[in-house]
Amino acid sequence: MKRPYAALLLCLAVNVHAASLPATVVQELKNAHIPRSGIAVEVREVGKHAPLISINAQRPMNPASTMKLLTTYSSLDLLGPAYTWKTEAWIDGELKDGVLDGNLILKGYGDPKFTIEQFWLWLSELRARGLREIRGDLILDRSYFDLPPYDPGAFDADPVRAYNVGPDALLLNFNTLRLRYMPDGIGLKVVTEPPLDGMTLHNQLTPNNEKVNCDNWDDLFQVQPQGDSVVLQGDYPMGCGEREQNLSVMPHTRYVGAVFSAVWKELGGTLQGKERDGVVGTGAKLFSTHRSEPLSSIIRDINKYSNNVMARQLFLTLGETVPVAKDNEPPTENEPASGVAATQASFPENEEWTGRMSIERSVLAMQLWLARNHLHFPELVLENGAGLSRNERISVASMDKLLQLAYDDPLSAELQASLPILGVDGSVRRRLKDSPAASHAHLKTGTLEGVKTIAGYVRSKSGREWIVVFYINHPYAKAGQGAQDALIEWVARK
Repeated sequence: MKRPYAALLLCLAVNVHAASLPATVVQELKNAHIPRSGIAVEVREVGKHAPLISINAQRPMNPASTMKLLTTYSSLDLLGPAYTWKTEAWIDGELKDGVLDGNLILKGYGDPKFTIEQFWLWLSELRARGLREIRGDLILDRSYFDLPPYDPGAFDADPVRAYNVGPDALLLNFNTLRLRYMPDGIGLKVVTEPPLDGMTLHNQLTPNNEKVNCDNWDDLFQVQPQGDSVVLQGDYPMGCGEREQNLSVMPHTRYVGAVFSAVWKELGGTLQGKERDGVVGTGAKLFSTHRSEPLSSIIRDINKYSNNVMARQLFLTLGETVPVAKDNEPPTENEPASGVAATQASFPENEEWTGRMSIERSVLAMQLWLARNHLHFPELVLENGAGLSRNERISVASMDKLLQLAYDDPLSAELQASLPILGVDGSVRRRLKDSPAASHAHLKTGTLEGVKTIAGYVRSKSGREWIVVFYINHPYAKAGQGAQDALIEWVARK
């Protein structure tokens, strides 16, 4: 009878210990008016069974951009760090003496980072291969992704923001236009990059010399896309100096067409037709293939700079790991799938398993991957794999298990190298810069209205490695960064 009683006391002692928060964290939460019910915390030394701190650990929470940890780590395991995306150029017609009597077709396969620089080099290669004049149309084959209609303003009614760009099989330069605002004496010059053929910029901004908070410098004016025009209206705070912003001002097809026309002209090429959506026909011939940067490089941009559309592209690519089965039946695993669910829809019973990528297919890929790794996350809800969602959910206990599995993985170095370094770079470059904890933590952050999250690894002064997950879901979440920083510093001192 003594041994079970002693074991019970030990269990209770562990639970009490695991339920305690450092006094500095408690005070910061009090200052921010965030109650214990609005947080979830898990702190565990790497390799240890019991957590050091565990608060509301099983509760489903909105993880914001820390959901990218699940997407990027699973992709390293499923696709491999050397995985690359292709983009193809096909010619539909006869090419003779540099003249294509027909259409040029560009087919995308979801490259998350097909930049304007890479596009320019690829079009230069098409010129070098002998293509000069296109007497037909520019056809854009975006069929590799099978997606429902996307409203970029649905999330927060701000459709021009770069973080609201939707995924696309032929995503070019994140579908964004960089606007650079340059005060010049008493005037204001606005420069756009990249060049967009046919686009007109109407700068109606009024220079404002009043003192303003430059953290919100772009709140004084509006950027309004109107067809092939972009209108700037309002005041520009001259005291904030030169600034820039990346905005999405055109639909994907029009944007690719505008960039292609501008670059193609610069390279000495001509296009008689116009851009339009279509697919590669049976009579077309493959002309050139562009290859992306490797996955190991892509996930660094996704995690360090929390790039949402890149994460969405990667999440959709996970569907490639679900093979097409006989009789169009979705494949199954011997082990039961973990409890992950899609918010949009479960996979339709009569849907054909074609070569096209969809949210449902990627969710199934994640289910199978979790099951193979014996990860049971019954609370997990996936919508886009990027965390830009009001619906996605995961518990801090599940995130802790994921980070433990990743730490023991042979590819652990690749994942950790993709995470922002505290006080050094990425989304945590300004946090705890003068603290002893600076440079001693690799952490992914997440921020939405009412959500403030952080998850990753902290190395303490004793040389021990810790997993830290701290989620805040509360109307005052924005004020909770001090509590998260206090916890990081506390762990770093251990």
